[in-house]
Amino acid sequence: MVIPVHDVNPVRRTPWVTYALIAANVFVFLVTPGTAGSVSGGGELAQLCHLQAFMDHYAAVPRELIHHQLPGLVPTGAVGVGPQGPGCVVAPPSYDKSPPLSVFTAMFVHGGWLHLLGNMLFLLIFGNNVEDRMGHIRYFLFYVVCGYAAGYGFALLNAASAEPLIGASGAIAGVLGAYLVLYPKARVWVLVPFLIFLPLRLPAWLVLGFWFVLQAVYSSGLGVSGGGTVAYAAHIVGFVVGMLVALPLRPGTPPPPEPPRLLFGRQARPWPTW
Repeated sequence: MVIPVHDVNPVRRTPWVTYALIAANVFVFLVTPGTAGSVSGGGELAQLCHLQAFMDHYAAVPRELIHHQLPGLVPTGAVGVGPQGPGCVVAPPSYDKSPPLSVFTAMFVHGGWLHLLGNMLFLLIFGNNVEDRMGHIRYFLFYVVCGYAAGYGFALLNAASAEPLIGASGAIAGVLGAYLVLYPKARVWVLVPFLIFLPLRLPAWLVLGFWFVLQAVYSSGLGVSGGGTVAYAAHIVGFVVGMLVALPLRPGTPPPPEPPRLLFGRQARPWPTW
């Protein structure tokens, strides 16, 4: 997988919504029990119980979204000792969970540092130009719509699943799809892992097209062991929705500037002065 680090596509206005979304995701991650202390999100039993209670409250669960089947018992965050040893205490929920609202809250919950940083990197690089083209308010609504489409799309394909769905990946996939439609010829600096990380400047259509193909391959179960724990189908749905929403904006979108070329020989000589 190539790692984008910068795009050659300046913006006309400050992407305040993109910055705010990044700040909100980082803040929620820092207050999420048991995740900020490690890359994997692991920890002691007390932290795991708090984390499980937090996820059950704020994560989107496909079975709840499609069938509205809310669990009768949920982790409370406390630790208890049962016949099989220490574990997380469960009890009837003390809150009324709204499955549709959980899709929104789940967009700001991440399971570890790598999950968070990867999402925020893509959002920072590609979100600013999409926000610049759409405007602040429309961009925020677009982001939420893509997140909801990705969440419900994944839930429809996994209607019986009780596994929590978290992360901003679905909404950010919509941003990537919109960027591909609006700025396919923009140049993106990426790092390609080949023995070492090689810096290359590639067109956006190649970088994002390759990303989408990988999501489709992984979603089919190829290249991952046991299907993995990543909701690749949500990425695909968000990406396609982002492309469709951005299509009407494409005719009026100014092309990105041409990056400076490398000059050699006589072309590299300065113009004569008089």
